[in-house]
Amino acid sequence: MKSVLAMLALTSALTLPGLAAARPVTFTTTLNAYGGNGAYLAFYVTDPAGAYVGSLWMAGGKSKYYEHLSDWYQATGGDTAQINGITGASVGSGRTLKITLDLADTLLDAGYTLHIDAAAENMRDSPNEVAVPLTAAGAGKPNAGRRYVSSFSYQM
Repeated sequence: MKSVLAMLALTSALTLPGLAAARPVTFTTTLNAYGGNGAYLAFYVTDPAGAYVGSLWMAGGKSKYYEHLSDWYQATGGDTAQINGITGASVGSGRTLKITLDLADTLLDAGYTLHIDAAAENMRDSPNEVAVPLTAAGAGKPNAGRRYVSSFSYQM
């Protein structure tokens, strides 16, 4: 039940901010200069037990490449309804993606984790490229990715 409430809070914060206590959070993701095509990035949240709660953002618009975001794809079964209305362009090598979303207060300091899966055409996939706990103390602190992400941080 707690997971359902958290998912509802996440969904409500993104789609109906007036109904849920939420705050704007800015995610800044800078990619390494890896020299390939633009990267697809899936931003999603898991609960304290590691279960998928919901998707926050998808960078990359061609659904045929989503299966390469393997942890996100496995958690959602590739369900594009999970990302309807929350997609943007892929992110070029060496570029920075900056997005601001309303994030439910119930996700902060409660054991939830933000994950970013990454993939680039004709290059290795990088599931769980970044995984950071959603905490007030973690705001503003840079986090390195494993392959494509040079730096990730969030501001509240």
